[in-house]
Amino acid sequence: MTLAAPIALYVLAALAEIAGCFAFWGWLRLGKSPLWLVPGVISLALFAWLLTRVDTDFAGRAYAAYGGIYVIASLGWLWLTEGQVPTRWDLIGGALCVLGAIMILVGSRAA
Repeated sequence: MTLAAPIALYVLAALAEIAGCFAFWGWLRLGKSPLWLVPGVISLALFAWLLTRVDTDFAGRAYAAYGGIYVIASLGWLWLTEGQVPTRWDLIGGALCVLGAIMILVGSRAA
Protein backbone atom coordinates (compact mmCIF):
# COMPACT_ATOMS: atom_id res chain seq x y z
CA MET A 1 0.00 0.00 0.00
CA THR A 2 1.31 3.42 -0.90
CA LEU A 3 1.24 6.50 1.26
CA ALA A 4 -1.16 8.23 -1.15
CA ALA A 5 -4.32 6.65 0.27
CA PRO A 6 -3.76 7.51 3.95
CA ILE A 7 -2.47 10.98 3.09
CA ALA A 8 -5.56 11.65 0.96
CA LEU A 9 -7.79 10.53 3.83
CA TYR A 10 -5.85 12.72 6.25
CA VAL A 11 -6.18 15.75 3.97
CA LEU A 12 -9.95 15.24 3.65
CA ALA A 13 -10.24 14.67 7.41
CA ALA A 14 -8.25 17.83 8.10
CA LEU A 15 -10.46 19.93 5.85
CA ALA A 16 -13.57 18.51 7.53
CA GLU A 17 -12.19 19.13 11.02
CA ILE A 18 -11.01 22.65 10.27
CA ALA A 19 -14.31 23.56 8.61
CA GLY A 20 -16.25 22.15 11.55
CA CYS A 21 -14.16 23.97 14.12
CA PHE A 22 -14.28 27.17 12.08
CA ALA A 23 -18.08 27.00 12.19
CA PHE A 24 -17.88 27.11 15.99
CA TRP A 25 -15.24 29.87 15.78
CA GLY A 26 -17.54 31.85 13.52
CA TRP A 27 -20.45 31.49 15.91
CA LEU A 28 -18.55 32.26 19.11
CA ARG A 29 -15.84 34.65 17.94
CA LEU A 30 -17.23 36.29 14.81
CA GLY A 31 -20.85 36.68 15.89
CA LYS A 32 -22.29 34.42 13.19
CA SER A 33 -25.68 32.76 13.49
CA PRO A 34 -26.01 29.64 15.66
CA LEU A 35 -27.13 27.96 12.43
CA TRP A 36 -23.44 27.78 11.56
CA LEU A 37 -23.28 24.96 14.10
CA VAL A 38 -25.38 22.61 11.95
CA PRO A 39 -22.83 22.22 9.13
CA GLY A 40 -20.09 22.44 11.77
CA VAL A 41 -21.35 19.36 13.62
CA ILE A 42 -21.87 17.47 10.35
CA SER A 43 -18.36 18.38 9.26
CA LEU A 44 -16.87 17.20 12.56
CA ALA A 45 -18.74 13.89 12.28
CA LEU A 46 -17.37 13.50 8.73
CA PHE A 47 -13.88 14.20 10.10
CA ALA A 48 -14.19 11.43 12.68
CA TRP A 49 -15.54 8.97 10.12
CA LEU A 50 -12.75 9.76 7.62
CA LEU A 51 -10.09 9.24 10.26
CA THR A 52 -11.41 5.73 10.93
CA ARG A 53 -10.92 4.86 7.25
CA VAL A 54 -7.11 4.99 7.58
CA ASP A 55 -5.69 1.47 7.40
CA THR A 56 -3.84 1.05 10.69
CA ASP A 57 -4.20 -1.26 13.64
CA PHE A 58 -3.95 1.45 16.29
CA ALA A 59 -6.02 4.62 16.60
CA GLY A 60 -3.23 6.48 18.38
CA ARG A 61 -0.87 5.97 15.45
CA ALA A 62 -3.53 7.19 13.01
CA TYR A 63 -4.10 10.29 15.15
CA ALA A 64 -0.37 10.99 15.53
CA ALA A 65 0.29 10.80 11.80
CA TYR A 66 -2.80 12.88 11.11
CA GLY A 67 -1.44 15.67 13.29
CA GLY A 68 1.24 16.62 10.76
CA ILE A 69 -1.22 16.80 7.91
CA TYR A 70 -3.61 18.83 10.09
CA VAL A 71 -0.95 21.46 10.75
CA ILE A 72 -0.28 21.98 7.03
CA ALA A 73 -4.01 22.06 6.24
CA SER A 74 -4.48 24.64 9.01
CA LEU A 75 -1.79 26.84 7.49
CA GLY A 76 -3.53 26.51 4.13
CA TRP A 77 -6.81 27.54 5.77
CA LEU A 78 -5.05 30.50 7.39
CA TRP A 79 -3.84 31.66 3.99
CA LEU A 80 -6.71 30.76 1.65
CA THR A 81 -9.71 31.37 3.91
CA GLU A 82 -8.54 33.96 6.40
CA GLY A 83 -6.21 35.86 4.08
CA GLN A 84 -3.20 35.70 6.41
CA VAL A 85 0.01 34.61 4.69
CA PRO A 86 1.91 32.03 6.78
CA THR A 87 5.30 33.18 8.05
CA ARG A 88 8.49 31.33 7.28
CA TRP A 89 8.33 29.96 10.85
CA ASP A 90 4.83 28.65 10.17
CA LEU A 91 6.12 26.90 7.05
CA ILE A 92 9.23 25.49 8.73
CA GLY A 93 7.16 24.19 11.65
CA GLY A 94 4.60 22.72 9.24
CA ALA A 95 7.33 20.98 7.25
CA LEU A 96 8.69 19.41 10.43
CA CYS A 97 5.20 18.19 11.33
CA VAL A 98 4.71 16.62 7.91
CA LEU A 99 8.11 14.96 8.15
CA GLY A 100 7.04 13.50 11.50
CA ALA A 101 3.74 12.27 10.04
CA ILE A 102 5.55 10.57 7.16
CA MET A 103 8.01 8.94 9.56
CA ILE A 104 5.10 7.57 11.61
CA LEU A 105 3.34 6.21 8.51
CA VAL A 106 6.44 4.70 6.91
CA GLY A 107 7.91 3.45 10.18
CA SER A 108 4.73 1.64 11.18
CA ARG A 109 4.81 -0.31 7.90
CA ALA A 110 8.50 -1.19 8.26
CA ALA A 111 8.22 -2.56 11.79
